[in-house]
Amino acid sequence: MEGGRRRPGWPIVSDMATWDDVHRLALALPQTVAGSSRDGRRSWSVKDKTFAWERPLRRGDLEALGDAAPEGPVLAARVPDLGAKEALLATDSDVCFTTPHFNGYPAILVLLDRIAPPDLEELLAEAWLSRAPKRLAREYLDSGR
Repeated sequence: MEGGRRRPGWPIVSDMATWDDVHRLALALPQTVAGSSRDGRRSWSVKDKTFAWERPLRRGDLEALGDAAPEGPVLAARVPDLGAKEALLATDSDVCFTTPHFNGYPAILVLLDRIAPPDLEELLAEAWLSRAPKRLAREYLDSGR
């Protein structure tokens, strides 16, 4: 079955991430706080620095992307630098994309319904590491997580 797998006696289980996965995985990172914008869009921050947020496509994004504009939930996530952004866009183009609004900004857009939870966990950890204070990031890495 597309988008999920069926186990005998079990309900359909999705292979792709959900907002619940984002929330659970983000809050598992040290000192992460969940928040929301004035318009109710979710975000996750460490020490007042946002590392991931809900980012539906806006009219300008849709116009810029044209027929290539994807549908579905979109997560924005910080990346360490523009080189990391370009690498992700080149290797995971079915999942990651960008729009002109994000040109020159170290963040990617992720199609939530196309990313597996283990990949989402790695993406969120990298986003968190790019925003966490150095000491906290070092403690996290030293803990072997």
